[in-house]
Amino acid sequence: MSRTPTDGVQSESAPSRRSYNSAVRRQQAADTRDRILTAGTELLHVAPTWNWPALTVRAVATRAGVNERTVYRYFGSERELRDAVMDQVQQESGVDLDHLRLEDIADVSQRVFEYLASFPPGPPQTPIDPTVVESRRRKHEALVAAVTPATREWPSDDREIAAAALDLLWNVTSFRHLVYDWELEPEAAIRCVTWLIRLVERALHENQPPES
Repeated sequence: MSRTPTDGVQSESAPSRRSYNSAVRRQQAADTRDRILTAGTELLHVAPTWNWPALTVRAVATRAGVNERTVYRYFGSERELRDAVMDQVQQESGVDLDHLRLEDIADVSQRVFEYLASFPPGPPQTPIDPTVVESRRRKHEALVAAVTPATREWPSDDREIAAAALDLLWNVTSFRHLVYDWELEPEAAIRCVTWLIRLVERALHENQPPES
């Protein structure tokens, strides 16, 4: 059977149409994946603390407006989803752990905290025991009083930052982080905290306020 000119036009145009549809589908798939990742990062930022156990496939699917099967289509497991969200957060905050240098740490940490501060604050944390609240208040006042003699000429904001830095170091949470997360022996954790506190003390006595 002989082919007509019309047949030839149809056969030549068909591959182009399939290619276009394939490109559209790829873009739609990329958009859906991005929407899922965005939903994951948003879930982290609406909580008062980053609650990774709450980052479930169901929660992400609900926030992204897709069903759970769609999430699993792009991320084979909940762990894979969380890993992808972590990568997304690090990229958005400008963190490159593969090429981190000592002289980069201050700038990188600043970018991370600026990134976190760009999100609206989450709901207030559960109120703690009044005894603990009062203990913290007294500790804050004591630290401000302790740094005041060395910082009388400093702006009040810088004085408060200095006191807060000491509070951060003299903190059970910091100590537990060193022991359990870094797996330091308690003696090593104590040395670490004491070393850092001494550095802050030296900066205060040498009239070195926090950098702007």
